[in-house]
Amino acid sequence: MSIGSEADLAALKRVGEVVKETLATLKRHVRVGVTTAELDRVAGAVFSRYGAKSAPAQVYGFPGTVLISVNDEVVHGVPGLRRLNQGDIVKLDVTPELGGYVADAAVTVIVAAEPKDRQRLRLAQCAARALQAAMNVARVGTPLRLLGEVIENEVRREGFSIIPELCGHGVGRTIHEAPEVIPNYPDKRMRGTLREGMVITLEPIIAVGTGVQFTHCYTDADGWTIKTVDGSVAAHFEHSLVITEGAPLCLTA
Repeated sequence: MSIGSEADLAALKRVGEVVKETLATLKRHVRVGVTTAELDRVAGAVFSRYGAKSAPAQVYGFPGTVLISVNDEVVHGVPGLRRLNQGDIVKLDVTPELGGYVADAAVTVIVAAEPKDRQRLRLAQCAARALQAAMNVARVGTPLRLLGEVIENEVRREGFSIIPELCGHGVGRTIHEAPEVIPNYPDKRMRGTLREGMVITLEPIIAVGTGVQFTHCYTDADGWTIKTVDGSVAAHFEHSLVITEGAPLCLTA
């Protein structure tokens, strides 16, 4: 969507607050032995306090409140009986709807990280830096293709790889809006630039991979969870932004 009024902006800020509190609360509850279903209930309790609903559940019938993906699960992981172990790399993806507005953000957490988890920590840090690098150039007039170039440069420099099937997108009134696709690499097919008031997500989704440009993914038998084809672990960071002439307004940080 594009911001049409101060009321739009105020509503987006409110739903952004739900995202922020939910992610902060979830991070405090990530520990060895907790199940992903228990984490989902924690998120549901935060949503309930605000009167928010799960946008993935409303729009797509997702069987949970938030998306929780572990290790080679990249995105769209279904909460369940899986217990977290030391060193697991956990992606928490939160997308509430409140009053007809939607915001979307994700973080990656390593469970009880130890020195042996250095590669996983590097992967998560790389995804976070790639997101920040893209946010630094996200303003009116920036070509959509440049966002992917900036992300890919950061990821390739660290020797990791992009998961090309997954990308950023427009957001605001529902989960996915125009632009439907904001790739995390410089796709030559991408046209257009960022406009004043546009509401988008940027979300580097990357994997350890094998030093190649891309690590591909597939949908698991549950019909939801997306995993890496080669079994390598993945990381994911995301924010929802309002585009301005200067630095973007981050709704979810």
